[in-house]
Amino acid sequence: MTSTSLSNGRIGSPIKGKIGVLIEEHFDQTEFRRFNEYFPAQGYQVEYISHLWDNPELTFGANADTGVVEDHVTVTIEINDVAPADYKGIICIGAYAMDRLRYQVSVKKGQKNQAPAVIFLRKAFQTDGLKIGTICHSLWLLCADSNLIAGRKVTCAHNIICDVENAGGEVIYDGDATADLVVDGNLISGKHPGVVDKFLEIFVAEIQKQEKQQKVESWKLSLV
Repeated sequence: MTSTSLSNGRIGSPIKGKIGVLIEEHFDQTEFRRFNEYFPAQGYQVEYISHLWDNPELTFGANADTGVVEDHVTVTIEINDVAPADYKGIICIGAYAMDRLRYQVSVKKGQKNQAPAVIFLRKAFQTDGLKIGTICHSLWLLCADSNLIAGRKVTCAHNIICDVENAGGEVIYDGDATADLVVDGNLISGKHPGVVDKFLEIFVAEIQKQEKQQKVESWKLSLV
């Protein structure tokens, strides 16, 4: 995998549709690189989405895994301006980016998180047939609203098990570790970047399974 710099926040052609990836500063570079390789090869355009704070664009850097920030993405797509239904799937990238996206300027006692990315996820989970993916630390964003994760079977990095379980998520274990991958309905979660290839294969397979099911249902309706 080589370093990637995206100047317009998109890569690939939307032959089969678009995959929206929520991103901010300190994203995981391994996942970023594999997203940019794998999805376009499968016929999907990757579109990076963030809250731009009234800017026309913002440039974010990856975690400095080698001591140097090797990967950057310039995002031009404001999360408030897009609808989850525009995408075949939504992925929350790993590392610390999702912690930044759950930040809210003003808070009130008893009020659910009003960060734009959290509001977007609420809409995403209500979008019929939309697949949502998380990997490593990115369940942090779902933990911002326990309604998004309570009762859902998931996996995650060991570092955030307490956050996920305190928010009501059911972490699935494999021996003395969290499971590599978990699929619970429209939610696909991966343990960490070490399983990113398997995560991507399952994510696309779940999209294709959903599309096949929708075609069958449409065919049945046409016979009525």
